[in-house]
Amino acid sequence: MPKSRPLTGNWRVARRLQAILLIPVLVALGLGGVRVKHSIDTLRDADDAVRVAELVQAANAYASDAINERDVSVIPLLEGRRDAPAVVAARKVTDADAKAFDAAVARAPRTAGLTRRIELVRAGEKQLAAVRANAFTARSTGVQTEESYHAVQHPLMELSNELGFGSNNQASFGRTLYAISLTQAAESLVRSIGTHLLVEDRDALTGGELQNQLGSFSSYAYLEQVGLQEYAGAGTAGDMVRLRAALADAQQKGARQTAEAARKAEAAGRAFVTPPALSKMISEIASGKTTEQLAAEGITPESFFAASALAFDAYRGIEVHLTDTALGGARSVASDARRDAITNGSVVLGAVLAAVLLAAWVARSMSRGMRRLSASAMEIAEQRLPAVITQLSQAVPGQVDTRVAPIPITTTDEIGEVARAFDHVHREAVRLAAEQALLRGNVNTIFTNLSRRNQSLIERQLALITDLEEREADPEQLANLFRLDHLATRVRRNGENLLVLGGERPTQQWDHPLPLVDVIRAAASEVEQYERIELAGVPEAEVHGRAVTDLVHLLAELLENATSFSSPRSTVRVTATRLPDTRIMVEIHDQGIGLRPEDFALINHKLANPPTADADVYQHMGLFVVGRLADRHGIRVQLRPAAGESGTTSLVMLPGTVTWRSGAESDADTLALAAVRAQATPGLAALLADGPADPFGAHEAWDDGRPAPGPAAPSGTSTTTLRAAAGTPAATAGTPASAPPEPAGRAAPSGRPRRTAKRARRPAEDG
Repeated sequence: MPKSRPLTGNWRVARRLQAILLIPVLVALGLGGVRVKHSIDTLRDADDAVRVAELVQAANAYASDAINERDVSVIPLLEGRRDAPAVVAARKVTDADAKAFDAAVARAPRTAGLTRRIELVRAGEKQLAAVRANAFTARSTGVQTEESYHAVQHPLMELSNELGFGSNNQASFGRTLYAISLTQAAESLVRSIGTHLLVEDRDALTGGELQNQLGSFSSYAYLEQVGLQEYAGAGTAGDMVRLRAALADAQQKGARQTAEAARKAEAAGRAFVTPPALSKMISEIASGKTTEQLAAEGITPESFFAASALAFDAYRGIEVHLTDTALGGARSVASDARRDAITNGSVVLGAVLAAVLLAAWVARSMSRGMRRLSASAMEIAEQRLPAVITQLSQAVPGQVDTRVAPIPITTTDEIGEVARAFDHVHREAVRLAAEQALLRGNVNTIFTNLSRRNQSLIERQLALITDLEEREADPEQLANLFRLDHLATRVRRNGENLLVLGGERPTQQWDHPLPLVDVIRAAASEVEQYERIELAGVPEAEVHGRAVTDLVHLLAELLENATSFSSPRSTVRVTATRLPDTRIMVEIHDQGIGLRPEDFALINHKLANPPTADADVYQHMGLFVVGRLADRHGIRVQLRPAAGESGTTSLVMLPGTVTWRSGAESDADTLALAAVRAQATPGLAALLADGPADPFGAHEAWDDGRPAPGPAAPSGTSTTTLRAAAGTPAATAGTPASAPPEPAGRAAPSGRPRRTAKRARRPAEDG
C-alpha cells in the first residue's frame, strides 16, 4: 500500500509560514470584523437618526405654521375677507413647509413606526384643502374650524416620538418635545378661539354655540397647563430653565408692547386701558363676559392676540431648540460613529497588513537562501554543467577547465550544508563527464587508427582493381570489376565515416580547385546505382580544393540515400542553381516513399545541429556524417517533401567561401538562368525576388521535439531516414551533362562516369 503524502509536503516555506499565521489572522479578522460591523451598524443608525431628526424638524415647522395659519385667518375670515393678504401669506408658508416635509420624507429611513406615522400625516393632509374651504362658514362653525386643523397638526406633532437617538433616554427626549408641541398647540387653540369670541357677533350665534365655544376655550386653556406639567415631568432642569427664560422674555416683550400702545394712544388723544396679564385675560374671557365688558378691562382682540402670540412664540422657540438639539446630537453621534468605523477598519486592516508583512518578511528571510540555492542548482543543471559536458564532448578533454565554482552561499546552517553537498555532486558530475570524454576520445582514437589501417588496405585494393580494369578486355568481366570497385569504394566511405565520427579531417586534401560538375560526378561514381543519376543545369563553378574531398563525401551520402530509398526504375536528378549572392543551391530529387512531417523536422534539426557521437549516431551514421561535413565548411543541408505525390528533395547550399564562378558568365546571365530554374524549382522564385535572402527560410520548420515512433530504416545505411513525405522532383533546366570519358584506352560500360575526384586518393596509412 503506497504511503500517503502529507498535506503540506509540497508546500513552499513561505506558504507554510503563511499557513501558520492563518489562524491568528483569521481570529483577528473575525474580532475586528465584529467591531467594524458594530461601528458600521452604529453609523447606519446614526445616519438614520439624522434623517429622522431632519424629518421631525420639518414636521414641527409644518405643524406650527399650519396652526399659525389658522390663528391669523380668524379675523379676516370672520369678516368675510377670504383673500386677505395675511391669509394668503400664511397659507403660502404652510404650503412651503409641506414641500420641505415631503423632501425630508423622501430621505427618511423606512422603519415600520415611522412609516405608520407618515401615513397618518398623509391622511390629515388630505383634509387640509376642505378645512380651508369650509373655515368659518355654515359648513364648519368656529370651534369646528379651529379643531379641524388638529387632523394635520397632531400627526405631525407625534413624529417627535421618533427622536432621541444618541441621548441618554430616548423616550424622555421624545416625550419632552411632544409635551412642548402639545402646549404650543393648546396655546394656539386658546388664541384662535379667544380671538373668535372677541370678534364674533354673539347675538348672531345659535343657541348653545356660545357655551360650546366658551367650554372649548376653557378646556384648551386647561390643556395648556397639562402640557406644561408634562414638559416639566419629562424635561431636564435645563429644559425648565430654558422655558422660564423664554416665558420671562415673552412677558417683558409684552410689557414693552403695552407701553408702546399706551404711548401711541396718548399721542392720538385716545383713552387707553392697560390689559391684564394673559392668564387674567383667559379667565375673564372664559367667564362669559360680553365684549364690551372685556374691552373696558383692556381685553381686545388685538391685545389678546398679541399676548397669546408671545406665549406661542416662546413655546415655538423651545420646540425649535429641542429639534435642533436632536438634529445636532444625531449628527454628532453619526460623526463619532463614522470616525469609529474608519478607525476600527484602519486598525483591523493595519493589523492584518502588519501580520501579512511580518509573515512575508519572515518567509523571505528563511527562503532567500533556499531560492538562491534553487537558482544556483538550476543554473548548474541547465547551463554550467551542460556547457562543460558539451565542451568535453567537442574538444580535447585535457584542454577544458573542469574546476567548479561553488554556490555563493556561505552560511553554516542547513541551507549552507545542502549547498556544499550540491557542490560536491557538481564536482563529481564534472569529473565523471571528463572521464567519459577521455574514454570517448580514446575510443575515437581507436576508430581513427583502425579506419586509417583499413583505408590503406582499401586504397591498395582499389589500385589493384583499377589495374585489373585497365587490363581487362571482356566486357562482362569488366562489369564485374566495376561492381567490385564500387563495393570497395563504399567500404572506403564507411571507413571515412569512422574518421568523421572520430572528429578527424582528411590528412591530405585536394590541392587545386575542381569544377562543381566534376565534384558531383565524382560523388555519383561512388554510388552503386550511379546509372540512375542524371545531372542537369549545373552552372560553371569551381569548388575550393580544401572542400572537394568532404563535398564529394557529403553528396555521395545523399545520392546513396536517394537511390537506395527510391524505385530502381526511377531516376535521381541532380540540379544546381547559382543565386544572385554567388551562392549555389544543389538539389537532389528522388521519387522515394517519403516521410512524415515530424520526421522531416527531426532530421533537419540534426543536420543543422549534429549531435554528439553515441549509440544512436552509429545507427544513423549517414545523417551524422552529412551534418558534420556540412558544419565543417559552412554548408547548409536540408530535406523537404517533393512537390508531387512522393519523394524527397535534398537541398545543399554551398556558400561563397566554398565555390566561385569559373566562367565568364555575367550577372545578367546568372539571373536569367536562375529565373529559368525558378520555374522548375519550388520556392526558388521567392529566393530570387528576395536577393541574397536565406534560401532555406521557407523550409526551416523543424523543432527540437522527437518524431512519433515509426518504422526504423535499415541500420548501417547512409542517412538512414533521409526520406521525403510527398512530391515529385523538380524539373531541371538545360540538358543533362554528359559524363567525361574513362581513362584513355578503356570504355566505361553502361555509361559509367569517370571517378575523377575519387581518384584523388587519400594517402594510405599503415598506422
